Amino acid sequence: MAKAIHMMIRAADERRSVEFYEAAFGLKIAERLGFPDFTLVYLRNPEADFELELTINHDRKEPYALGDGYGHLAFCVDDLDETRARFEKFGLNPNPIKEMSHDGAPLARFFFVADPDGYKIEVLQRRGRYR
Repeated sequence: MAKAIHMMIRAADERRSVEFYEAAFGLKIAERLGFPDFTLVYLRNPEADFELELTINHDRKEPYALGDGYGHLAFCVDDLDETRARFEKFGLNPNPIKEMSHDGAPLARFFFVADPDGYKIEVLQRRGRYR
């Protein structure tokens, strides 16, 4: 059986990205590997061993174009309202909370936020299939 272990995104500024993911989701550096042309930074928290891999290309000067193929990364939290309020306090500019139903039953309660490079992140209330 295959196991998902990480998702990679490119980051323009290592410090800003690491600070964002730590403030927003409690992700800390699990490992940092420096190479001549790039650096790999693996972030995780105690909730799971799935990691976010930041790739920082040393010679990159312009922002990355995200294109129309990237969707979003998702995190679930115990208290969506508290999390959103904390994001506002840190100046992370979260979008408003939305709710979605399926076949008349509540499915999801969530908001989106963008990281320093513009990657969309969905933050969901932990319930149902979102655990």
